[in-house]
Parts: sequence; structure tokens; C-alpha cells
Amino acid sequence: METKHTYNLRLLSLEVLGIVLGLLFLVPFYFVIVNSMKTFGELLINSANLPQSLNFANYARVWDIMKFPKVFWNSLLITVFSNIGLVVISSMAAYRLVRVPNKFNNLVFLAFVAAMVIPFQSIMIPLVRVASEVGLMDSIPGLIICYFGFGVSLNVFLYHGFIKSIPLEIEESATVDGCSPFGVFWKIVFPLLKPMTVTIVILNSLWIWNDFLLPMLVLNSPDLRTIPLATYSFFGQYTKQWDLALAALVLGVIPIVIFFLAMQKHIIEGITAGSVKG
Repeated sequence: METKHTYNLRLLSLEVLGIVLGLLFLVPFYFVIVNSMKTFGELLINSANLPQSLNFANYARVWDIMKFPKVFWNSLLITVFSNIGLVVISSMAAYRLVRVPNKFNNLVFLAFVAAMVIPFQSIMIPLVRVASEVGLMDSIPGLIICYFGFGVSLNVFLYHGFIKSIPLEIEESATVDGCSPFGVFWKIVFPLLKPMTVTIVILNSLWIWNDFLLPMLVLNSPDLRTIPLATYSFFGQYTKQWDLALAALVLGVIPIVIFFLAMQKHIIEGITAGSVKG
């Protein structure tokens, strides 16, 4: 027997509340986009009003001042190669931890989970010291290696739950057919991890692309700056160029927003699939 859902005042109130909350969360985006097309004087007079005219001069100035193609390329390199390394390392580690469930591997997995609760601020100074000693400072490869260390815990945790849903019989059949352990993982298991891999890539990209603190600690050369670091240059000790900074924020956010909107459906799909043990 089908249950009829009646549209009542309570449901209407919840919908109105949801719309209001959605608009509330969009308010910061409104201020950023609207004020990025104003002159500095117009912005100070009234930041809430629409611009008198569509003025894209701020974007042209920011493009040149930031050397946007260069900082965009730096951010893209760091994000792409960090994702590749994290996916490879985390998927292989999680597979080993799931398929060889001994006490040592359980302890290692517990260490990965425990590492997720350690705040970054508590290890900033030791990180800089260690990175300096091993030659990771002021280099993009050094920053990528640092991202490996900070991202692998969450990624292993997500892969660990997803791999449990993969039937072991599939791997046993491949082994019987003469497939090596590496062949079983790369040819059989890894393709089945696609939903979780896409989810992890999205989450890592949002984090790495927008990260400010770690690049600021590791990168010192102006030629190695990422988009967040280049945007920060508009905030000085005595002056804050809000008109240019907001235009820089829009330029920096557009690529990652497009990427997120294109891939967001995979987030729920991957997490939901990984939460069910097969």
C-alpha cells in the first residue's frame, strides 16, 4: 500500500527555512563578486549596492600584478601531482591493511585514524624544521611531499571502508588465473575503486587548491607562489587593496568551483558505496 505524502504547513515552513539558509550562505559570494567590479572608492561608500557599471578593470590589473598564468600553473601542478601521489599511496596502503588483517596492520590503521585529529598548527614548527633539514623547503616537489603526509590519513580511511565492500572472490578468481598480487590490485581492484577515487580527488583538490598556510610555510620564492599566496600580496601592513583582492579571489575560485560542480555527484555516490560492507 502506497503512503500518500500531504503538503502541509510544516513542510512548507521547512522549505522556506531551507531557501532562506541557502540564500544566507550565498551572501558572501554576492559581496565578493559585486565588489570585485567596483573601484576602491565606490567599494568604501557602499559595499552592498550593485556596481554602477560592469567594470572589469580590476580583473585586468590583477591578471598582470599576480602574474596569474604563472600562479595558476603552480597551483595546478601542486594539486594534480599531490592527488596522483595520494591516490596511489593511499589505495595501496588501504588494500594491504584490509586484505591482511593482522595485529600490526590494525595498529597501523589505528595510527592513520588517530593522525586525523592532530591539528596542523601544533606541528607547524617541527614540520618546517624537518623540511628544511631534508631539503624540501622552497620547492614545489617538497610541498607536494608534505601534502602526501597530511592527506594520506583521511584517504586511507576512506579507501579502507570502500575496499571492504569489494568481494574477495573476484581477487581469488584472478589469482587462480595466474594474476600476480600487483596485477590483482591494478587490474581488478583499483578500477573498482573509481567512485571513491573520484570522491578523494574532489576533496583533496578543494583542500590543496585553497590551502594557504602550508604553501606559505614551505614556499618563499615569488616565482613559486600559489593563487592564495598571490592574493595575500594585496593585503599590506598599512593598506588593503580590497578591490583588487576580491577580483583575485574570483579568479582563483572560478576553476575549482567549475571542477566541483562538474564532479559533485560522485561525492555522495562514493561515500555511500564505501559505507556498506559487502
